[in-house]
Amino acid sequence: MQKSIYSPGQRQLQNFLRELRIKKGFRQKDLADLLGVPQSFVSKYEVGERRLDILEIRTICNVLGIEFVDFARQLERKIDEAQ
Repeated sequence: MQKSIYSPGQRQLQNFLRELRIKKGFRQKDLADLLGVPQSFVSKYEVGERRLDILEIRTICNVLGIEFVDFARQLERKIDEAQ
């Protein structure tokens, strides 16, 4: 099995998180400030240098105003469509 950090699904996750941030009108710095982390944290997970655990994703969803369950459903759809 291919390491998930290099998988198409991981790229879909990165792109979806970036898309949600931009839709909200946030710069990386804006989101980072709301999360209480450095801007580099957001940058690194958006470009794939850092992986997020499920609780970090849940927190990001809360800040971006999307229910975690809705986020997961939409991500699943994006991954399926990309295959």
